[in-house]
Amino acid sequence: MAIRELKRYRLRMQIITHLYKQSPQSALSLSKQSHVSLPTVRSVLDQLISEKKVCITGTGESQGGRRPVLYSHAENAYHIVAIEFGHYKARAILINSLNQRITAIHEYSTNINDPLLEEHMETAINHLLEESGLEREQIRAIGVSMPGLIHSENGINQTIKNPANRNIRKRLTHHFHKPVYIENDARMQALGEFIFGKAKNTRNTLVLNWSWGLGLGIILNGQVYQGDKGCAGEFSHIRILPEGELCECGKKGCLQTIASTQKLLDMAASAIKKGTVSQLTNRFSSALSKITVDDIIDCAQNGDELAISLLNKISTKLAWGLSILIQLYNPELIVLNGALAKAGKYILMPIQQALNQYCLENISHHVKIEISEMGEQSGLKGTSVMTFQKIFRDKSLDN
Repeated sequence: MAIRELKRYRLRMQIITHLYKQSPQSALSLSKQSHVSLPTVRSVLDQLISEKKVCITGTGESQGGRRPVLYSHAENAYHIVAIEFGHYKARAILINSLNQRITAIHEYSTNINDPLLEEHMETAINHLLEESGLEREQIRAIGVSMPGLIHSENGINQTIKNPANRNIRKRLTHHFHKPVYIENDARMQALGEFIFGKAKNTRNTLVLNWSWGLGLGIILNGQVYQGDKGCAGEFSHIRILPEGELCECGKKGCLQTIASTQKLLDMAASAIKKGTVSQLTNRFSSALSKITVDDIIDCAQNGDELAISLLNKISTKLAWGLSILIQLYNPELIVLNGALAKAGKYILMPIQQALNQYCLENISHHVKIEISEMGEQSGLKGTSVMTFQKIFRDKSLDN
């Protein structure tokens, strides 16, 4: 590419990226951000309008002269599919670069070790296309977040049991013939909170997905932190009890074995078997396998002593791990998300009390602990942001 063409291409992608981050904007605003002359920016905008990638969305406030024209992405300029894997199911959505949902969230059964992972994803994407009325060619890329040790640059999930199946990006790119971008689910939840949620306008925040595992997304100096090989945030597998229970990772005493939702359910089942007086015992004494985290939270909210006690105990155990993170990272905010975060005050109070005991007061005093308002949406929104950021840097997709 000639130098002049390269400069124009870079400006083009800068404008597209700036408009993705904030819309609408004036040509003058884009000129200042790009450090390029106003006539040149207007020339690129005119080209993008002719290609139907950018549109005029009105006029801004006058600063003493003519009211400035405002630009944004065209509604149908860019579409991506975002998919978030959990332990037993995945959630998929089709979204455009205005961060507008084109479809409802589609949920389906699968997991990272699913031998039919591609086929199940194919069915989900076909469902989204049918609902949206879009053609497959209008999908620019697929963004995928999933649990595990993920090297996003190589698209490899080292946690997948079969080594031959670990290169997720290669598998999915080959199947769908689309660019595919892979990231860790906890980091994408952190990104979603950072762009749209509680972590917005913060610089040093920890985002915890408190569920079957303890997924940790770390925001340091205003950036989502990945670590050297993309493995930062394995909070679940901090060893807390040297002679503790065996964890699914193969080691003993991990934090996950004492502070996950599975541990909470195990404790509830044990108490019910003993005949502990409780709403939980009344409801589940003959159906222990059916008890859920939501059931425990519901009973706690109805004043059940056992349910409140269980949430207190599991929260105190989590605080052991959080105290380590607070003294290592000195965060300004910790955002709790996931199944247990729904318990609200029944977890916040015991966590705070435990942190007062375990942490140095000068470090922990200024840390806020809050419940996410985004809930399950944070991961998909973070995945969509990651995917759009990737495609706006990829020259092969600029057509």
